[in-house]
Amino acid sequence: MAKKDYIIIIDTETAKKDMVADFAAVISDRRGNVQTQCAVLVKGIYDNRTEYELFSDPTCTVESIWHSKRMNERYAAYDNMVKNGVRMIASGAAINRWLDKVKEKYDPYLTAYNLPFDLDKCKKTGIDLTMFTKRFCLWAVSATRWAHTKKYRNFALSVHAFNNPTKRGNMTYKANAETMARFVLDIPDFPDEPHTALEDVIDYELPILVKAIKGQKLKSLADLKTPAWQNMQVKNHYTAN
Repeated sequence: MAKKDYIIIIDTETAKKDMVADFAAVISDRRGNVQTQCAVLVKGIYDNRTEYELFSDPTCTVESIWHSKRMNERYAAYDNMVKNGVRMIASGAAINRWLDKVKEKYDPYLTAYNLPFDLDKCKKTGIDLTMFTKRFCLWAVSATRWAHTKKYRNFALSVHAFNNPTKRGNMTYKANAETMARFVLDIPDFPDEPHTALEDVIDYELPILVKAIKGQKLKSLADLKTPAWQNMQVKNHYTAN
């Protein structure tokens, strides 16, 4: 009997100094059956709000979750999670011990929606992912499979999934986790991500994973590259009637 495949999906929410404040990891089989999970706020980062304030973007609109005026709201939501037992505060060393155990038990493939980003932030925070030598980027897999298809591009058009033009006039259509989840679930009005690590994995990235890897050998996905914005420019994929 062939060995069963397991996948560990990670997600992070960061502080301004590129450190991980909110970390989640979910172990799943190919069908999306969750075996175990970890969802913690990182000790020394999350609870050090002076030195490691949560990431914000001053260029966003006030309505955006990333605007600095919503910082207190975000901290309050996390604090309620801790109070209600939905999250615990744990050190990087404790996270690493948990990762060692799941590596030994499941020997999973590592993935994330934009894996290079999460690898970089975890490394800077002392969260060790080096033991997971089998890995692929979920963003690369899903974008390769769907982002350039006519069906996906028509879907993006129907839900207005376009990024704002840059100063140079470049404009791209979206292939982020929110848009991709809406596409694979066929729910155009599926809510925006809450941008809390565990919920983003369970409700968005896990459904994408299940459909993206269907019929594919996981070891064949390692060499797929993250999407280049130049290949997703609106002017190259949409024409006037």
